[in-house]
Amino acid sequence: MSIFKALSTSLLLGWVSVVSAADRISLQDLLSASLLDANQTKVETQVYAASHVVPLLHYQSVAEWQNYADDLRRRLLDEVVLRGEARQWHQIPTSVEWLGTALVGPGYRIKKLRYEAIPSLWIPALLYEPEPLTGKVPVVLNVNGHEKEGKAVENKQNRCINLAKKGMLALNIEWFDMGQLSSPDNNHYRANQMDLCGTSGLALHYLALKRGIDILLSLDHADPERLAVTGLSGGGWQTIFISSLDTRVRLANPVAGYSSYLTRTQFPDLDLGDSEQTPPDFASLVDYTHLTSLIAPRPLLLTNNAKDDCCYRADYSLGPLLSAARPVYSLYKQPEKLRYHINHDPGHNYGRDNREAFYRMLKEFFFAEKQDFNSVEVVSDSELRSSEDLSVSLPTDNLTFHSVAMKLSQHLPRDADLPASTVEARRWQEQRRADLFKLVRGKTLKVRAEPAGNKEKDGVSIQYWKVKMDNGWTVPVVELRRGETKATTIVVADEGRVSTIETVGRLLAQRNRVIAVDPFYFGECRPGSKRDFLYALLLASLGSQPLGIQASQLMAVAQWLKHERGLGPVSIEALGERASLAALVSAGLDKNSINGLSLHKSLASLKEVIERNLTAQETPEFFCFGLLERLDIKQLIALVAPRPVQVVTPGDRTRKELSGVREFYSTLGTNFNPLD
Repeated sequence: MSIFKALSTSLLLGWVSVVSAADRISLQDLLSASLLDANQTKVETQVYAASHVVPLLHYQSVAEWQNYADDLRRRLLDEVVLRGEARQWHQIPTSVEWLGTALVGPGYRIKKLRYEAIPSLWIPALLYEPEPLTGKVPVVLNVNGHEKEGKAVENKQNRCINLAKKGMLALNIEWFDMGQLSSPDNNHYRANQMDLCGTSGLALHYLALKRGIDILLSLDHADPERLAVTGLSGGGWQTIFISSLDTRVRLANPVAGYSSYLTRTQFPDLDLGDSEQTPPDFASLVDYTHLTSLIAPRPLLLTNNAKDDCCYRADYSLGPLLSAARPVYSLYKQPEKLRYHINHDPGHNYGRDNREAFYRMLKEFFFAEKQDFNSVEVVSDSELRSSEDLSVSLPTDNLTFHSVAMKLSQHLPRDADLPASTVEARRWQEQRRADLFKLVRGKTLKVRAEPAGNKEKDGVSIQYWKVKMDNGWTVPVVELRRGETKATTIVVADEGRVSTIETVGRLLAQRNRVIAVDPFYFGECRPGSKRDFLYALLLASLGSQPLGIQASQLMAVAQWLKHERGLGPVSIEALGERASLAALVSAGLDKNSINGLSLHKSLASLKEVIERNLTAQETPEFFCFGLLERLDIKQLIALVAPRPVQVVTPGDRTRKELSGVREFYSTLGTNFNPLD
């Protein structure tokens, strides 16, 4: 009887644990032994990430650099920002609506407006205008970071009021999940739901910023040669992001908003950055040193805080950025346009000292002919308004990251039907296998297994292994057997190998050699930082995929067992949604080493990730860019056919989603149903 028939039979009979209390304690002791050094996976991940950061190349002439810069901007937009439906969003005309009567202050007025980033996703905004307003004047796009007050936050109001009093047009736009756009459905880690659908979540940030600039430059009094962007923290990120890609920006002042990816790998608890800062594949093209250099020869003021208690502290953030950008500014013979300002006030701030540094920059580059321009801030605290006063009317059904992803997922995957003839089925498998390899960035990994000790306890022989893989990580493996074995089963679990006691005990009783594995981001192979999911996002940004790393490691272990050690046949038993997806992908990619799968609590469909409104914080490997666009769970199981895939205790949703898989097995000559 095969392991799959035995397992199915036991489940139908109502499985009762064969693991005694004493055996459970024994197995827990054996499985929980630490095989890796403290922080080993974290260090290996840091080294891997740092070694894959793209270096900034230096050029010998302005022409060479300019060609490179133009090509890099084009590639970033084409290959990262505007992927999927975002390309169409970029081309669709959107609306701007001016609302109500202006709010009046001394020497300025505030006009309310809203505009669409994409159709039906409205951004509330405020335009601060000088009073009176004559001639062409500078314009400033003001963005904010993760301040829940959004456009009403004190430092932003003070800045916009001062810009208007000093003769400029200041547009104050709301950011996703802040102020009026504050909503769980706009949590930035939910933008990754769009990534799963093959459309860049980063695009919504880009289009909100780009259309803000469009509005500013459409104003009658706007001087297109004097357009600036500035903001704090996430606003600092928005500033460097849009200013590097949109050359209409003539001056930029990011405040405590970003650092090099190299820096981030060394300060992970502070600076790894959110989903928008480390979007899929972004870092495979550029580091933030590149974005800083792309501003040249336009004026750039980098502002950081010496006593920052949040992120991007001056002592470690500024140096690499300045070092990278200075040679580029020197190429243009304009090194004086690259400036930096270090603030010594407490905390993560865009306080008066930082604001006045910005005003001085504006005075020098936008008001050089205006001798009476005053860069000292006009005290305006009494003019600050409440969030309610600055509120802008929005539609009740305004789109969010989540609702956009729900719309995108409705008709996915594309070309979902399974072929009905044997020849077509095999051709389909080969094509989809190649697609999957590219989507998850699969790797064929060489393995060097190092024994890490052995034991004999209660009739169970245990061999510990440190499996070195040529992607730079070490995978801990516990090998267990009791007497003679008939087959080999790899066990992987969402909660790590220490949670597999019942499964290991059952498999040992069925005379299986058990290989308990913790691939990347499982069990002992979690990086160990307090926000270690950010490492997973960084790896995806660098051109890897956490899901692909996990699947590649499982494949490598299976190949080692079957081909180097001769321990076949090799199957995988996966416990949990995450482990089941990794196992499915590994078996879909490797048709030679993995003989079958048993999946416990598998997703019925990748659409559940979006329907349940999951975030990249919870399950970062689920958000593999474009996976749902091409393949769902049904198609992944079909990739494994005719090898058996046992879906344990399927629910109604699973039965509905996997309808037709049995027929596909029959097409390949096997009378097997994964749901039996």
